[in-house]
Amino acid sequence: MQSTEAIARLLALGQPTRLAAYRLLVEHEPVGLPVTEIAQGLGVNLSTLSRHLAQMERAGLLQSSRHDRQVFYRCSATGLEDLVTFLTENCCGASAANAGSCHGESKTDKRDRKSP
Repeated sequence: MQSTEAIARLLALGQPTRLAAYRLLVEHEPVGLPVTEIAQGLGVNLSTLSRHLAQMERAGLLQSSRHDRQVFYRCSATGLEDLVTFLTENCCGASAANAGSCHGESKTDKRDRKSP
């Protein structure tokens, strides 16, 4: 992933309605939801929501499909995973002294583990 792709995905999630829509769709994986149900669930009108969903789709976070007259959206299989991998790909690479902190272990946890 390039920095420009990561920035587009972060920007796509960096708005309250889009973030709420993404979180709602995560709850309904792997099937997704029709646009009308997303709009009802979020209390947003369809035209506004459609613009938000289209931006997230362009950023690679969502996929759409048409079933009869309804458009369904679901989370992209790798959209967020690729972003998280990009953000953390150099985790712990700078220093072996920081290795524990990459996995949720704080300096306090390390001290508590040491024998007296």
